[in-house]
Amino acid sequence: MAVRTCLSRFPADAEAQESCGIPWALTVTPFSAVDEHGKPPECGSDGHLLPRCENCWAYFNTHCELDHWSWSCALCGSLNGLTSEAVDRYSQPQACAELRSAFIDLEIPVEGSAGDAMRARPVYVAAVDLSSSEEFLELIKSALLAALEALSPGSLFGLVTFSHKIGLYDVQGAIPVVKNVFIPPDSDGGLAVNLEDVMPLLSFLAPVENCKDRIAAALETLKPTTSWERTTAAGQGLDGVLLGGRGFGVAMEALISYLSSEYGNTFALARVFAFLSGPPDYGAGQLDTRRYGEQYASKGEDADLALLPEQTPFYKDLAAVAVQAGVCVDIFAVTNEYTDLASLKFLSIESGGSLFLYANTDDSTLPQDMYRMLSRSFAFGCVLRLRTSSEFKPGHAYGHFFPDPQYENVQHIICCDSFATYAYDFEFANHDGFSRHTEPPVIQIAFQYTVVVPCEEKSNADLNSATRFTHSLKRRLRIRTLQYSTARDINDLYDSVDSEVVLSILVHKVMFTSLEQGVRESRLLLRDWLVILTAQYNDAHKLVQYENASSVSHVDVAFSQCPQLQPLPRLVFALLRSPLLRFHEEGVHPDYRTYLQCLYSALEPSSLQRAIYPVLMSFATPDKQAYPRHSLSRAALITSGSPIFFLDAFTNLIVYYSPTADASLPYPPPHDCLLRTTINRLKQDRSITPKLTFIHGQHGDATAFESYLIEEQDVDGTGFPSITGFVAFLEEVSRDVAEYLKQ
Repeated sequence: MAVRTCLSRFPADAEAQESCGIPWALTVTPFSAVDEHGKPPECGSDGHLLPRCENCWAYFNTHCELDHWSWSCALCGSLNGLTSEAVDRYSQPQACAELRSAFIDLEIPVEGSAGDAMRARPVYVAAVDLSSSEEFLELIKSALLAALEALSPGSLFGLVTFSHKIGLYDVQGAIPVVKNVFIPPDSDGGLAVNLEDVMPLLSFLAPVENCKDRIAAALETLKPTTSWERTTAAGQGLDGVLLGGRGFGVAMEALISYLSSEYGNTFALARVFAFLSGPPDYGAGQLDTRRYGEQYASKGEDADLALLPEQTPFYKDLAAVAVQAGVCVDIFAVTNEYTDLASLKFLSIESGGSLFLYANTDDSTLPQDMYRMLSRSFAFGCVLRLRTSSEFKPGHAYGHFFPDPQYENVQHIICCDSFATYAYDFEFANHDGFSRHTEPPVIQIAFQYTVVVPCEEKSNADLNSATRFTHSLKRRLRIRTLQYSTARDINDLYDSVDSEVVLSILVHKVMFTSLEQGVRESRLLLRDWLVILTAQYNDAHKLVQYENASSVSHVDVAFSQCPQLQPLPRLVFALLRSPLLRFHEEGVHPDYRTYLQCLYSALEPSSLQRAIYPVLMSFATPDKQAYPRHSLSRAALITSGSPIFFLDAFTNLIVYYSPTADASLPYPPPHDCLLRTTINRLKQDRSITPKLTFIHGQHGDATAFESYLIEEQDVDGTGFPSITGFVAFLEEVSRDVAEYLKQ
């Protein structure tokens, strides 16, 4: 569980927090195997016996005062008694994880009998769009073959297709058999028959270790539906206009209902991989994609505001059904046409899944992403709870979860991997803040989760695979308790800033605002925040110089007196230039913006900073690094004199050879060099597969690389390159600060 705060020293009171201008917040990656310093938790058992405060329900931890028969809560100060069993337990401190560390991971009993737990098997279902092309289906076949290699023995796999009909595949016989159910074209109609009546679920779900070859054979039979089939199904003449035939909404609704019958019996979590080649345009859940086009320019509407919210609650409501059925949905959209991911995203992110977007099939990393996603461990049925000491409390929470309807500050996470990150901001509970007479601020994060642990039993030849491979459920409670100090003054606060975490919180806030009020308002709020922060910093350090009583002559916009604040102007500039906040007329596709929102809102701070402001390093040769970091400008390239540059933009990795690079330098770089080693290490640490590109400036198109040199671009929405992009931005901020200080 990695926890990072915007301020490592907390503000003493609300006035100090307001005057410093820095968000008071933290990010947490609960299923990370180590903390932010690389240290793993202390592991133990009997988590259900861990003492809890009778007043605030916080868990006992190393920051609590422990007497022989009682303990004082580090969060609220209440005195709590110990049972005789706990007294005996704590008489041997080294035997208890909670006495050895403030970061613990304890097993707790699983509800139900051991037999029920042993029958829990991982279930995976692929839902494939047949209203597509041959190229799309070839890519999906490759992705699913990669997925089959990553699945553990004992997993169950199902294959379903959708178009104007739903196809269920039985792959447990000698020849794959598909049974079809037609989808009614009505936007409010369901299937005439339940899928369970078409094919029993346990006939549909096949054990991977027995049926891998048959599943592969079934994949080879997938063919796109023809225009004739779809036109006829839609009730149109052959010379009519094709209205569509992608009944995604009905298919997902029926599939989730189909799987729910075995929830808690055959599986504790089912994952559905939904592969889309375009917008749902048939039956219930169909989307009107005509809202994307030139009509906004003619009507004078704000396209950025109109295209970001969902147009129907269908998929958000379906996500709630999926959560109740224990089904997690991952959506993989492979298309460059408008698909309205703003409406579809809720089905994935609220059910604990992910949303992926690939513009085309030619250079798609879908097979690698599938293998990567299924190869890493994940937790499910998670409950995340954040508690604080009494002087302050959590404000907003950000991330892919759904809040508990009954309890405050409790979030439910259906599926969580080691990369998933969430954020909270804080506010004071009263005007007094942290006085000198109170205990230090304390935060406790409790993360309760379940993992499926495979257990290979007897391997006698007379036992079939289904008997040999079983899985058990392990329920665990991970707790992290952190104690912080308070800042003496505003300079102390500024010295404790973590700019990466500040950027994370800013990204969450501007995304939230853009969904509610539009991109333009988000941009204004972000610029205003930087102006106010700069003004408060200048005022705190007495740096403002006046020509006369009413005219400001100099403002320090570079934060020269505080190294911790110095990255922030560049990060804000980069965020304003990012597709998250660029205008619709600059060519930012609304689906791409939605995809980035879903991706960025789950990234930990270091990864998010690379995505917003990429890392640019240089090499003298493929085996010798020159400089570890450059600003994103052509001037930096010229002045460095290095022949090779490597840019890490999180989703894209670019190796760029300067046009003046010595012809003796090997291109592309050899596989055993330092540069390649750096690239491979970065790729292994990613939640998704970054696209790797090699460009030689002498005889290749360098546009892809140069587009990341954002410091020479403006932020006023025209999109045209400017030699004074970042410089002009700082000058504008300086003028705005001067105006602000005169008020």
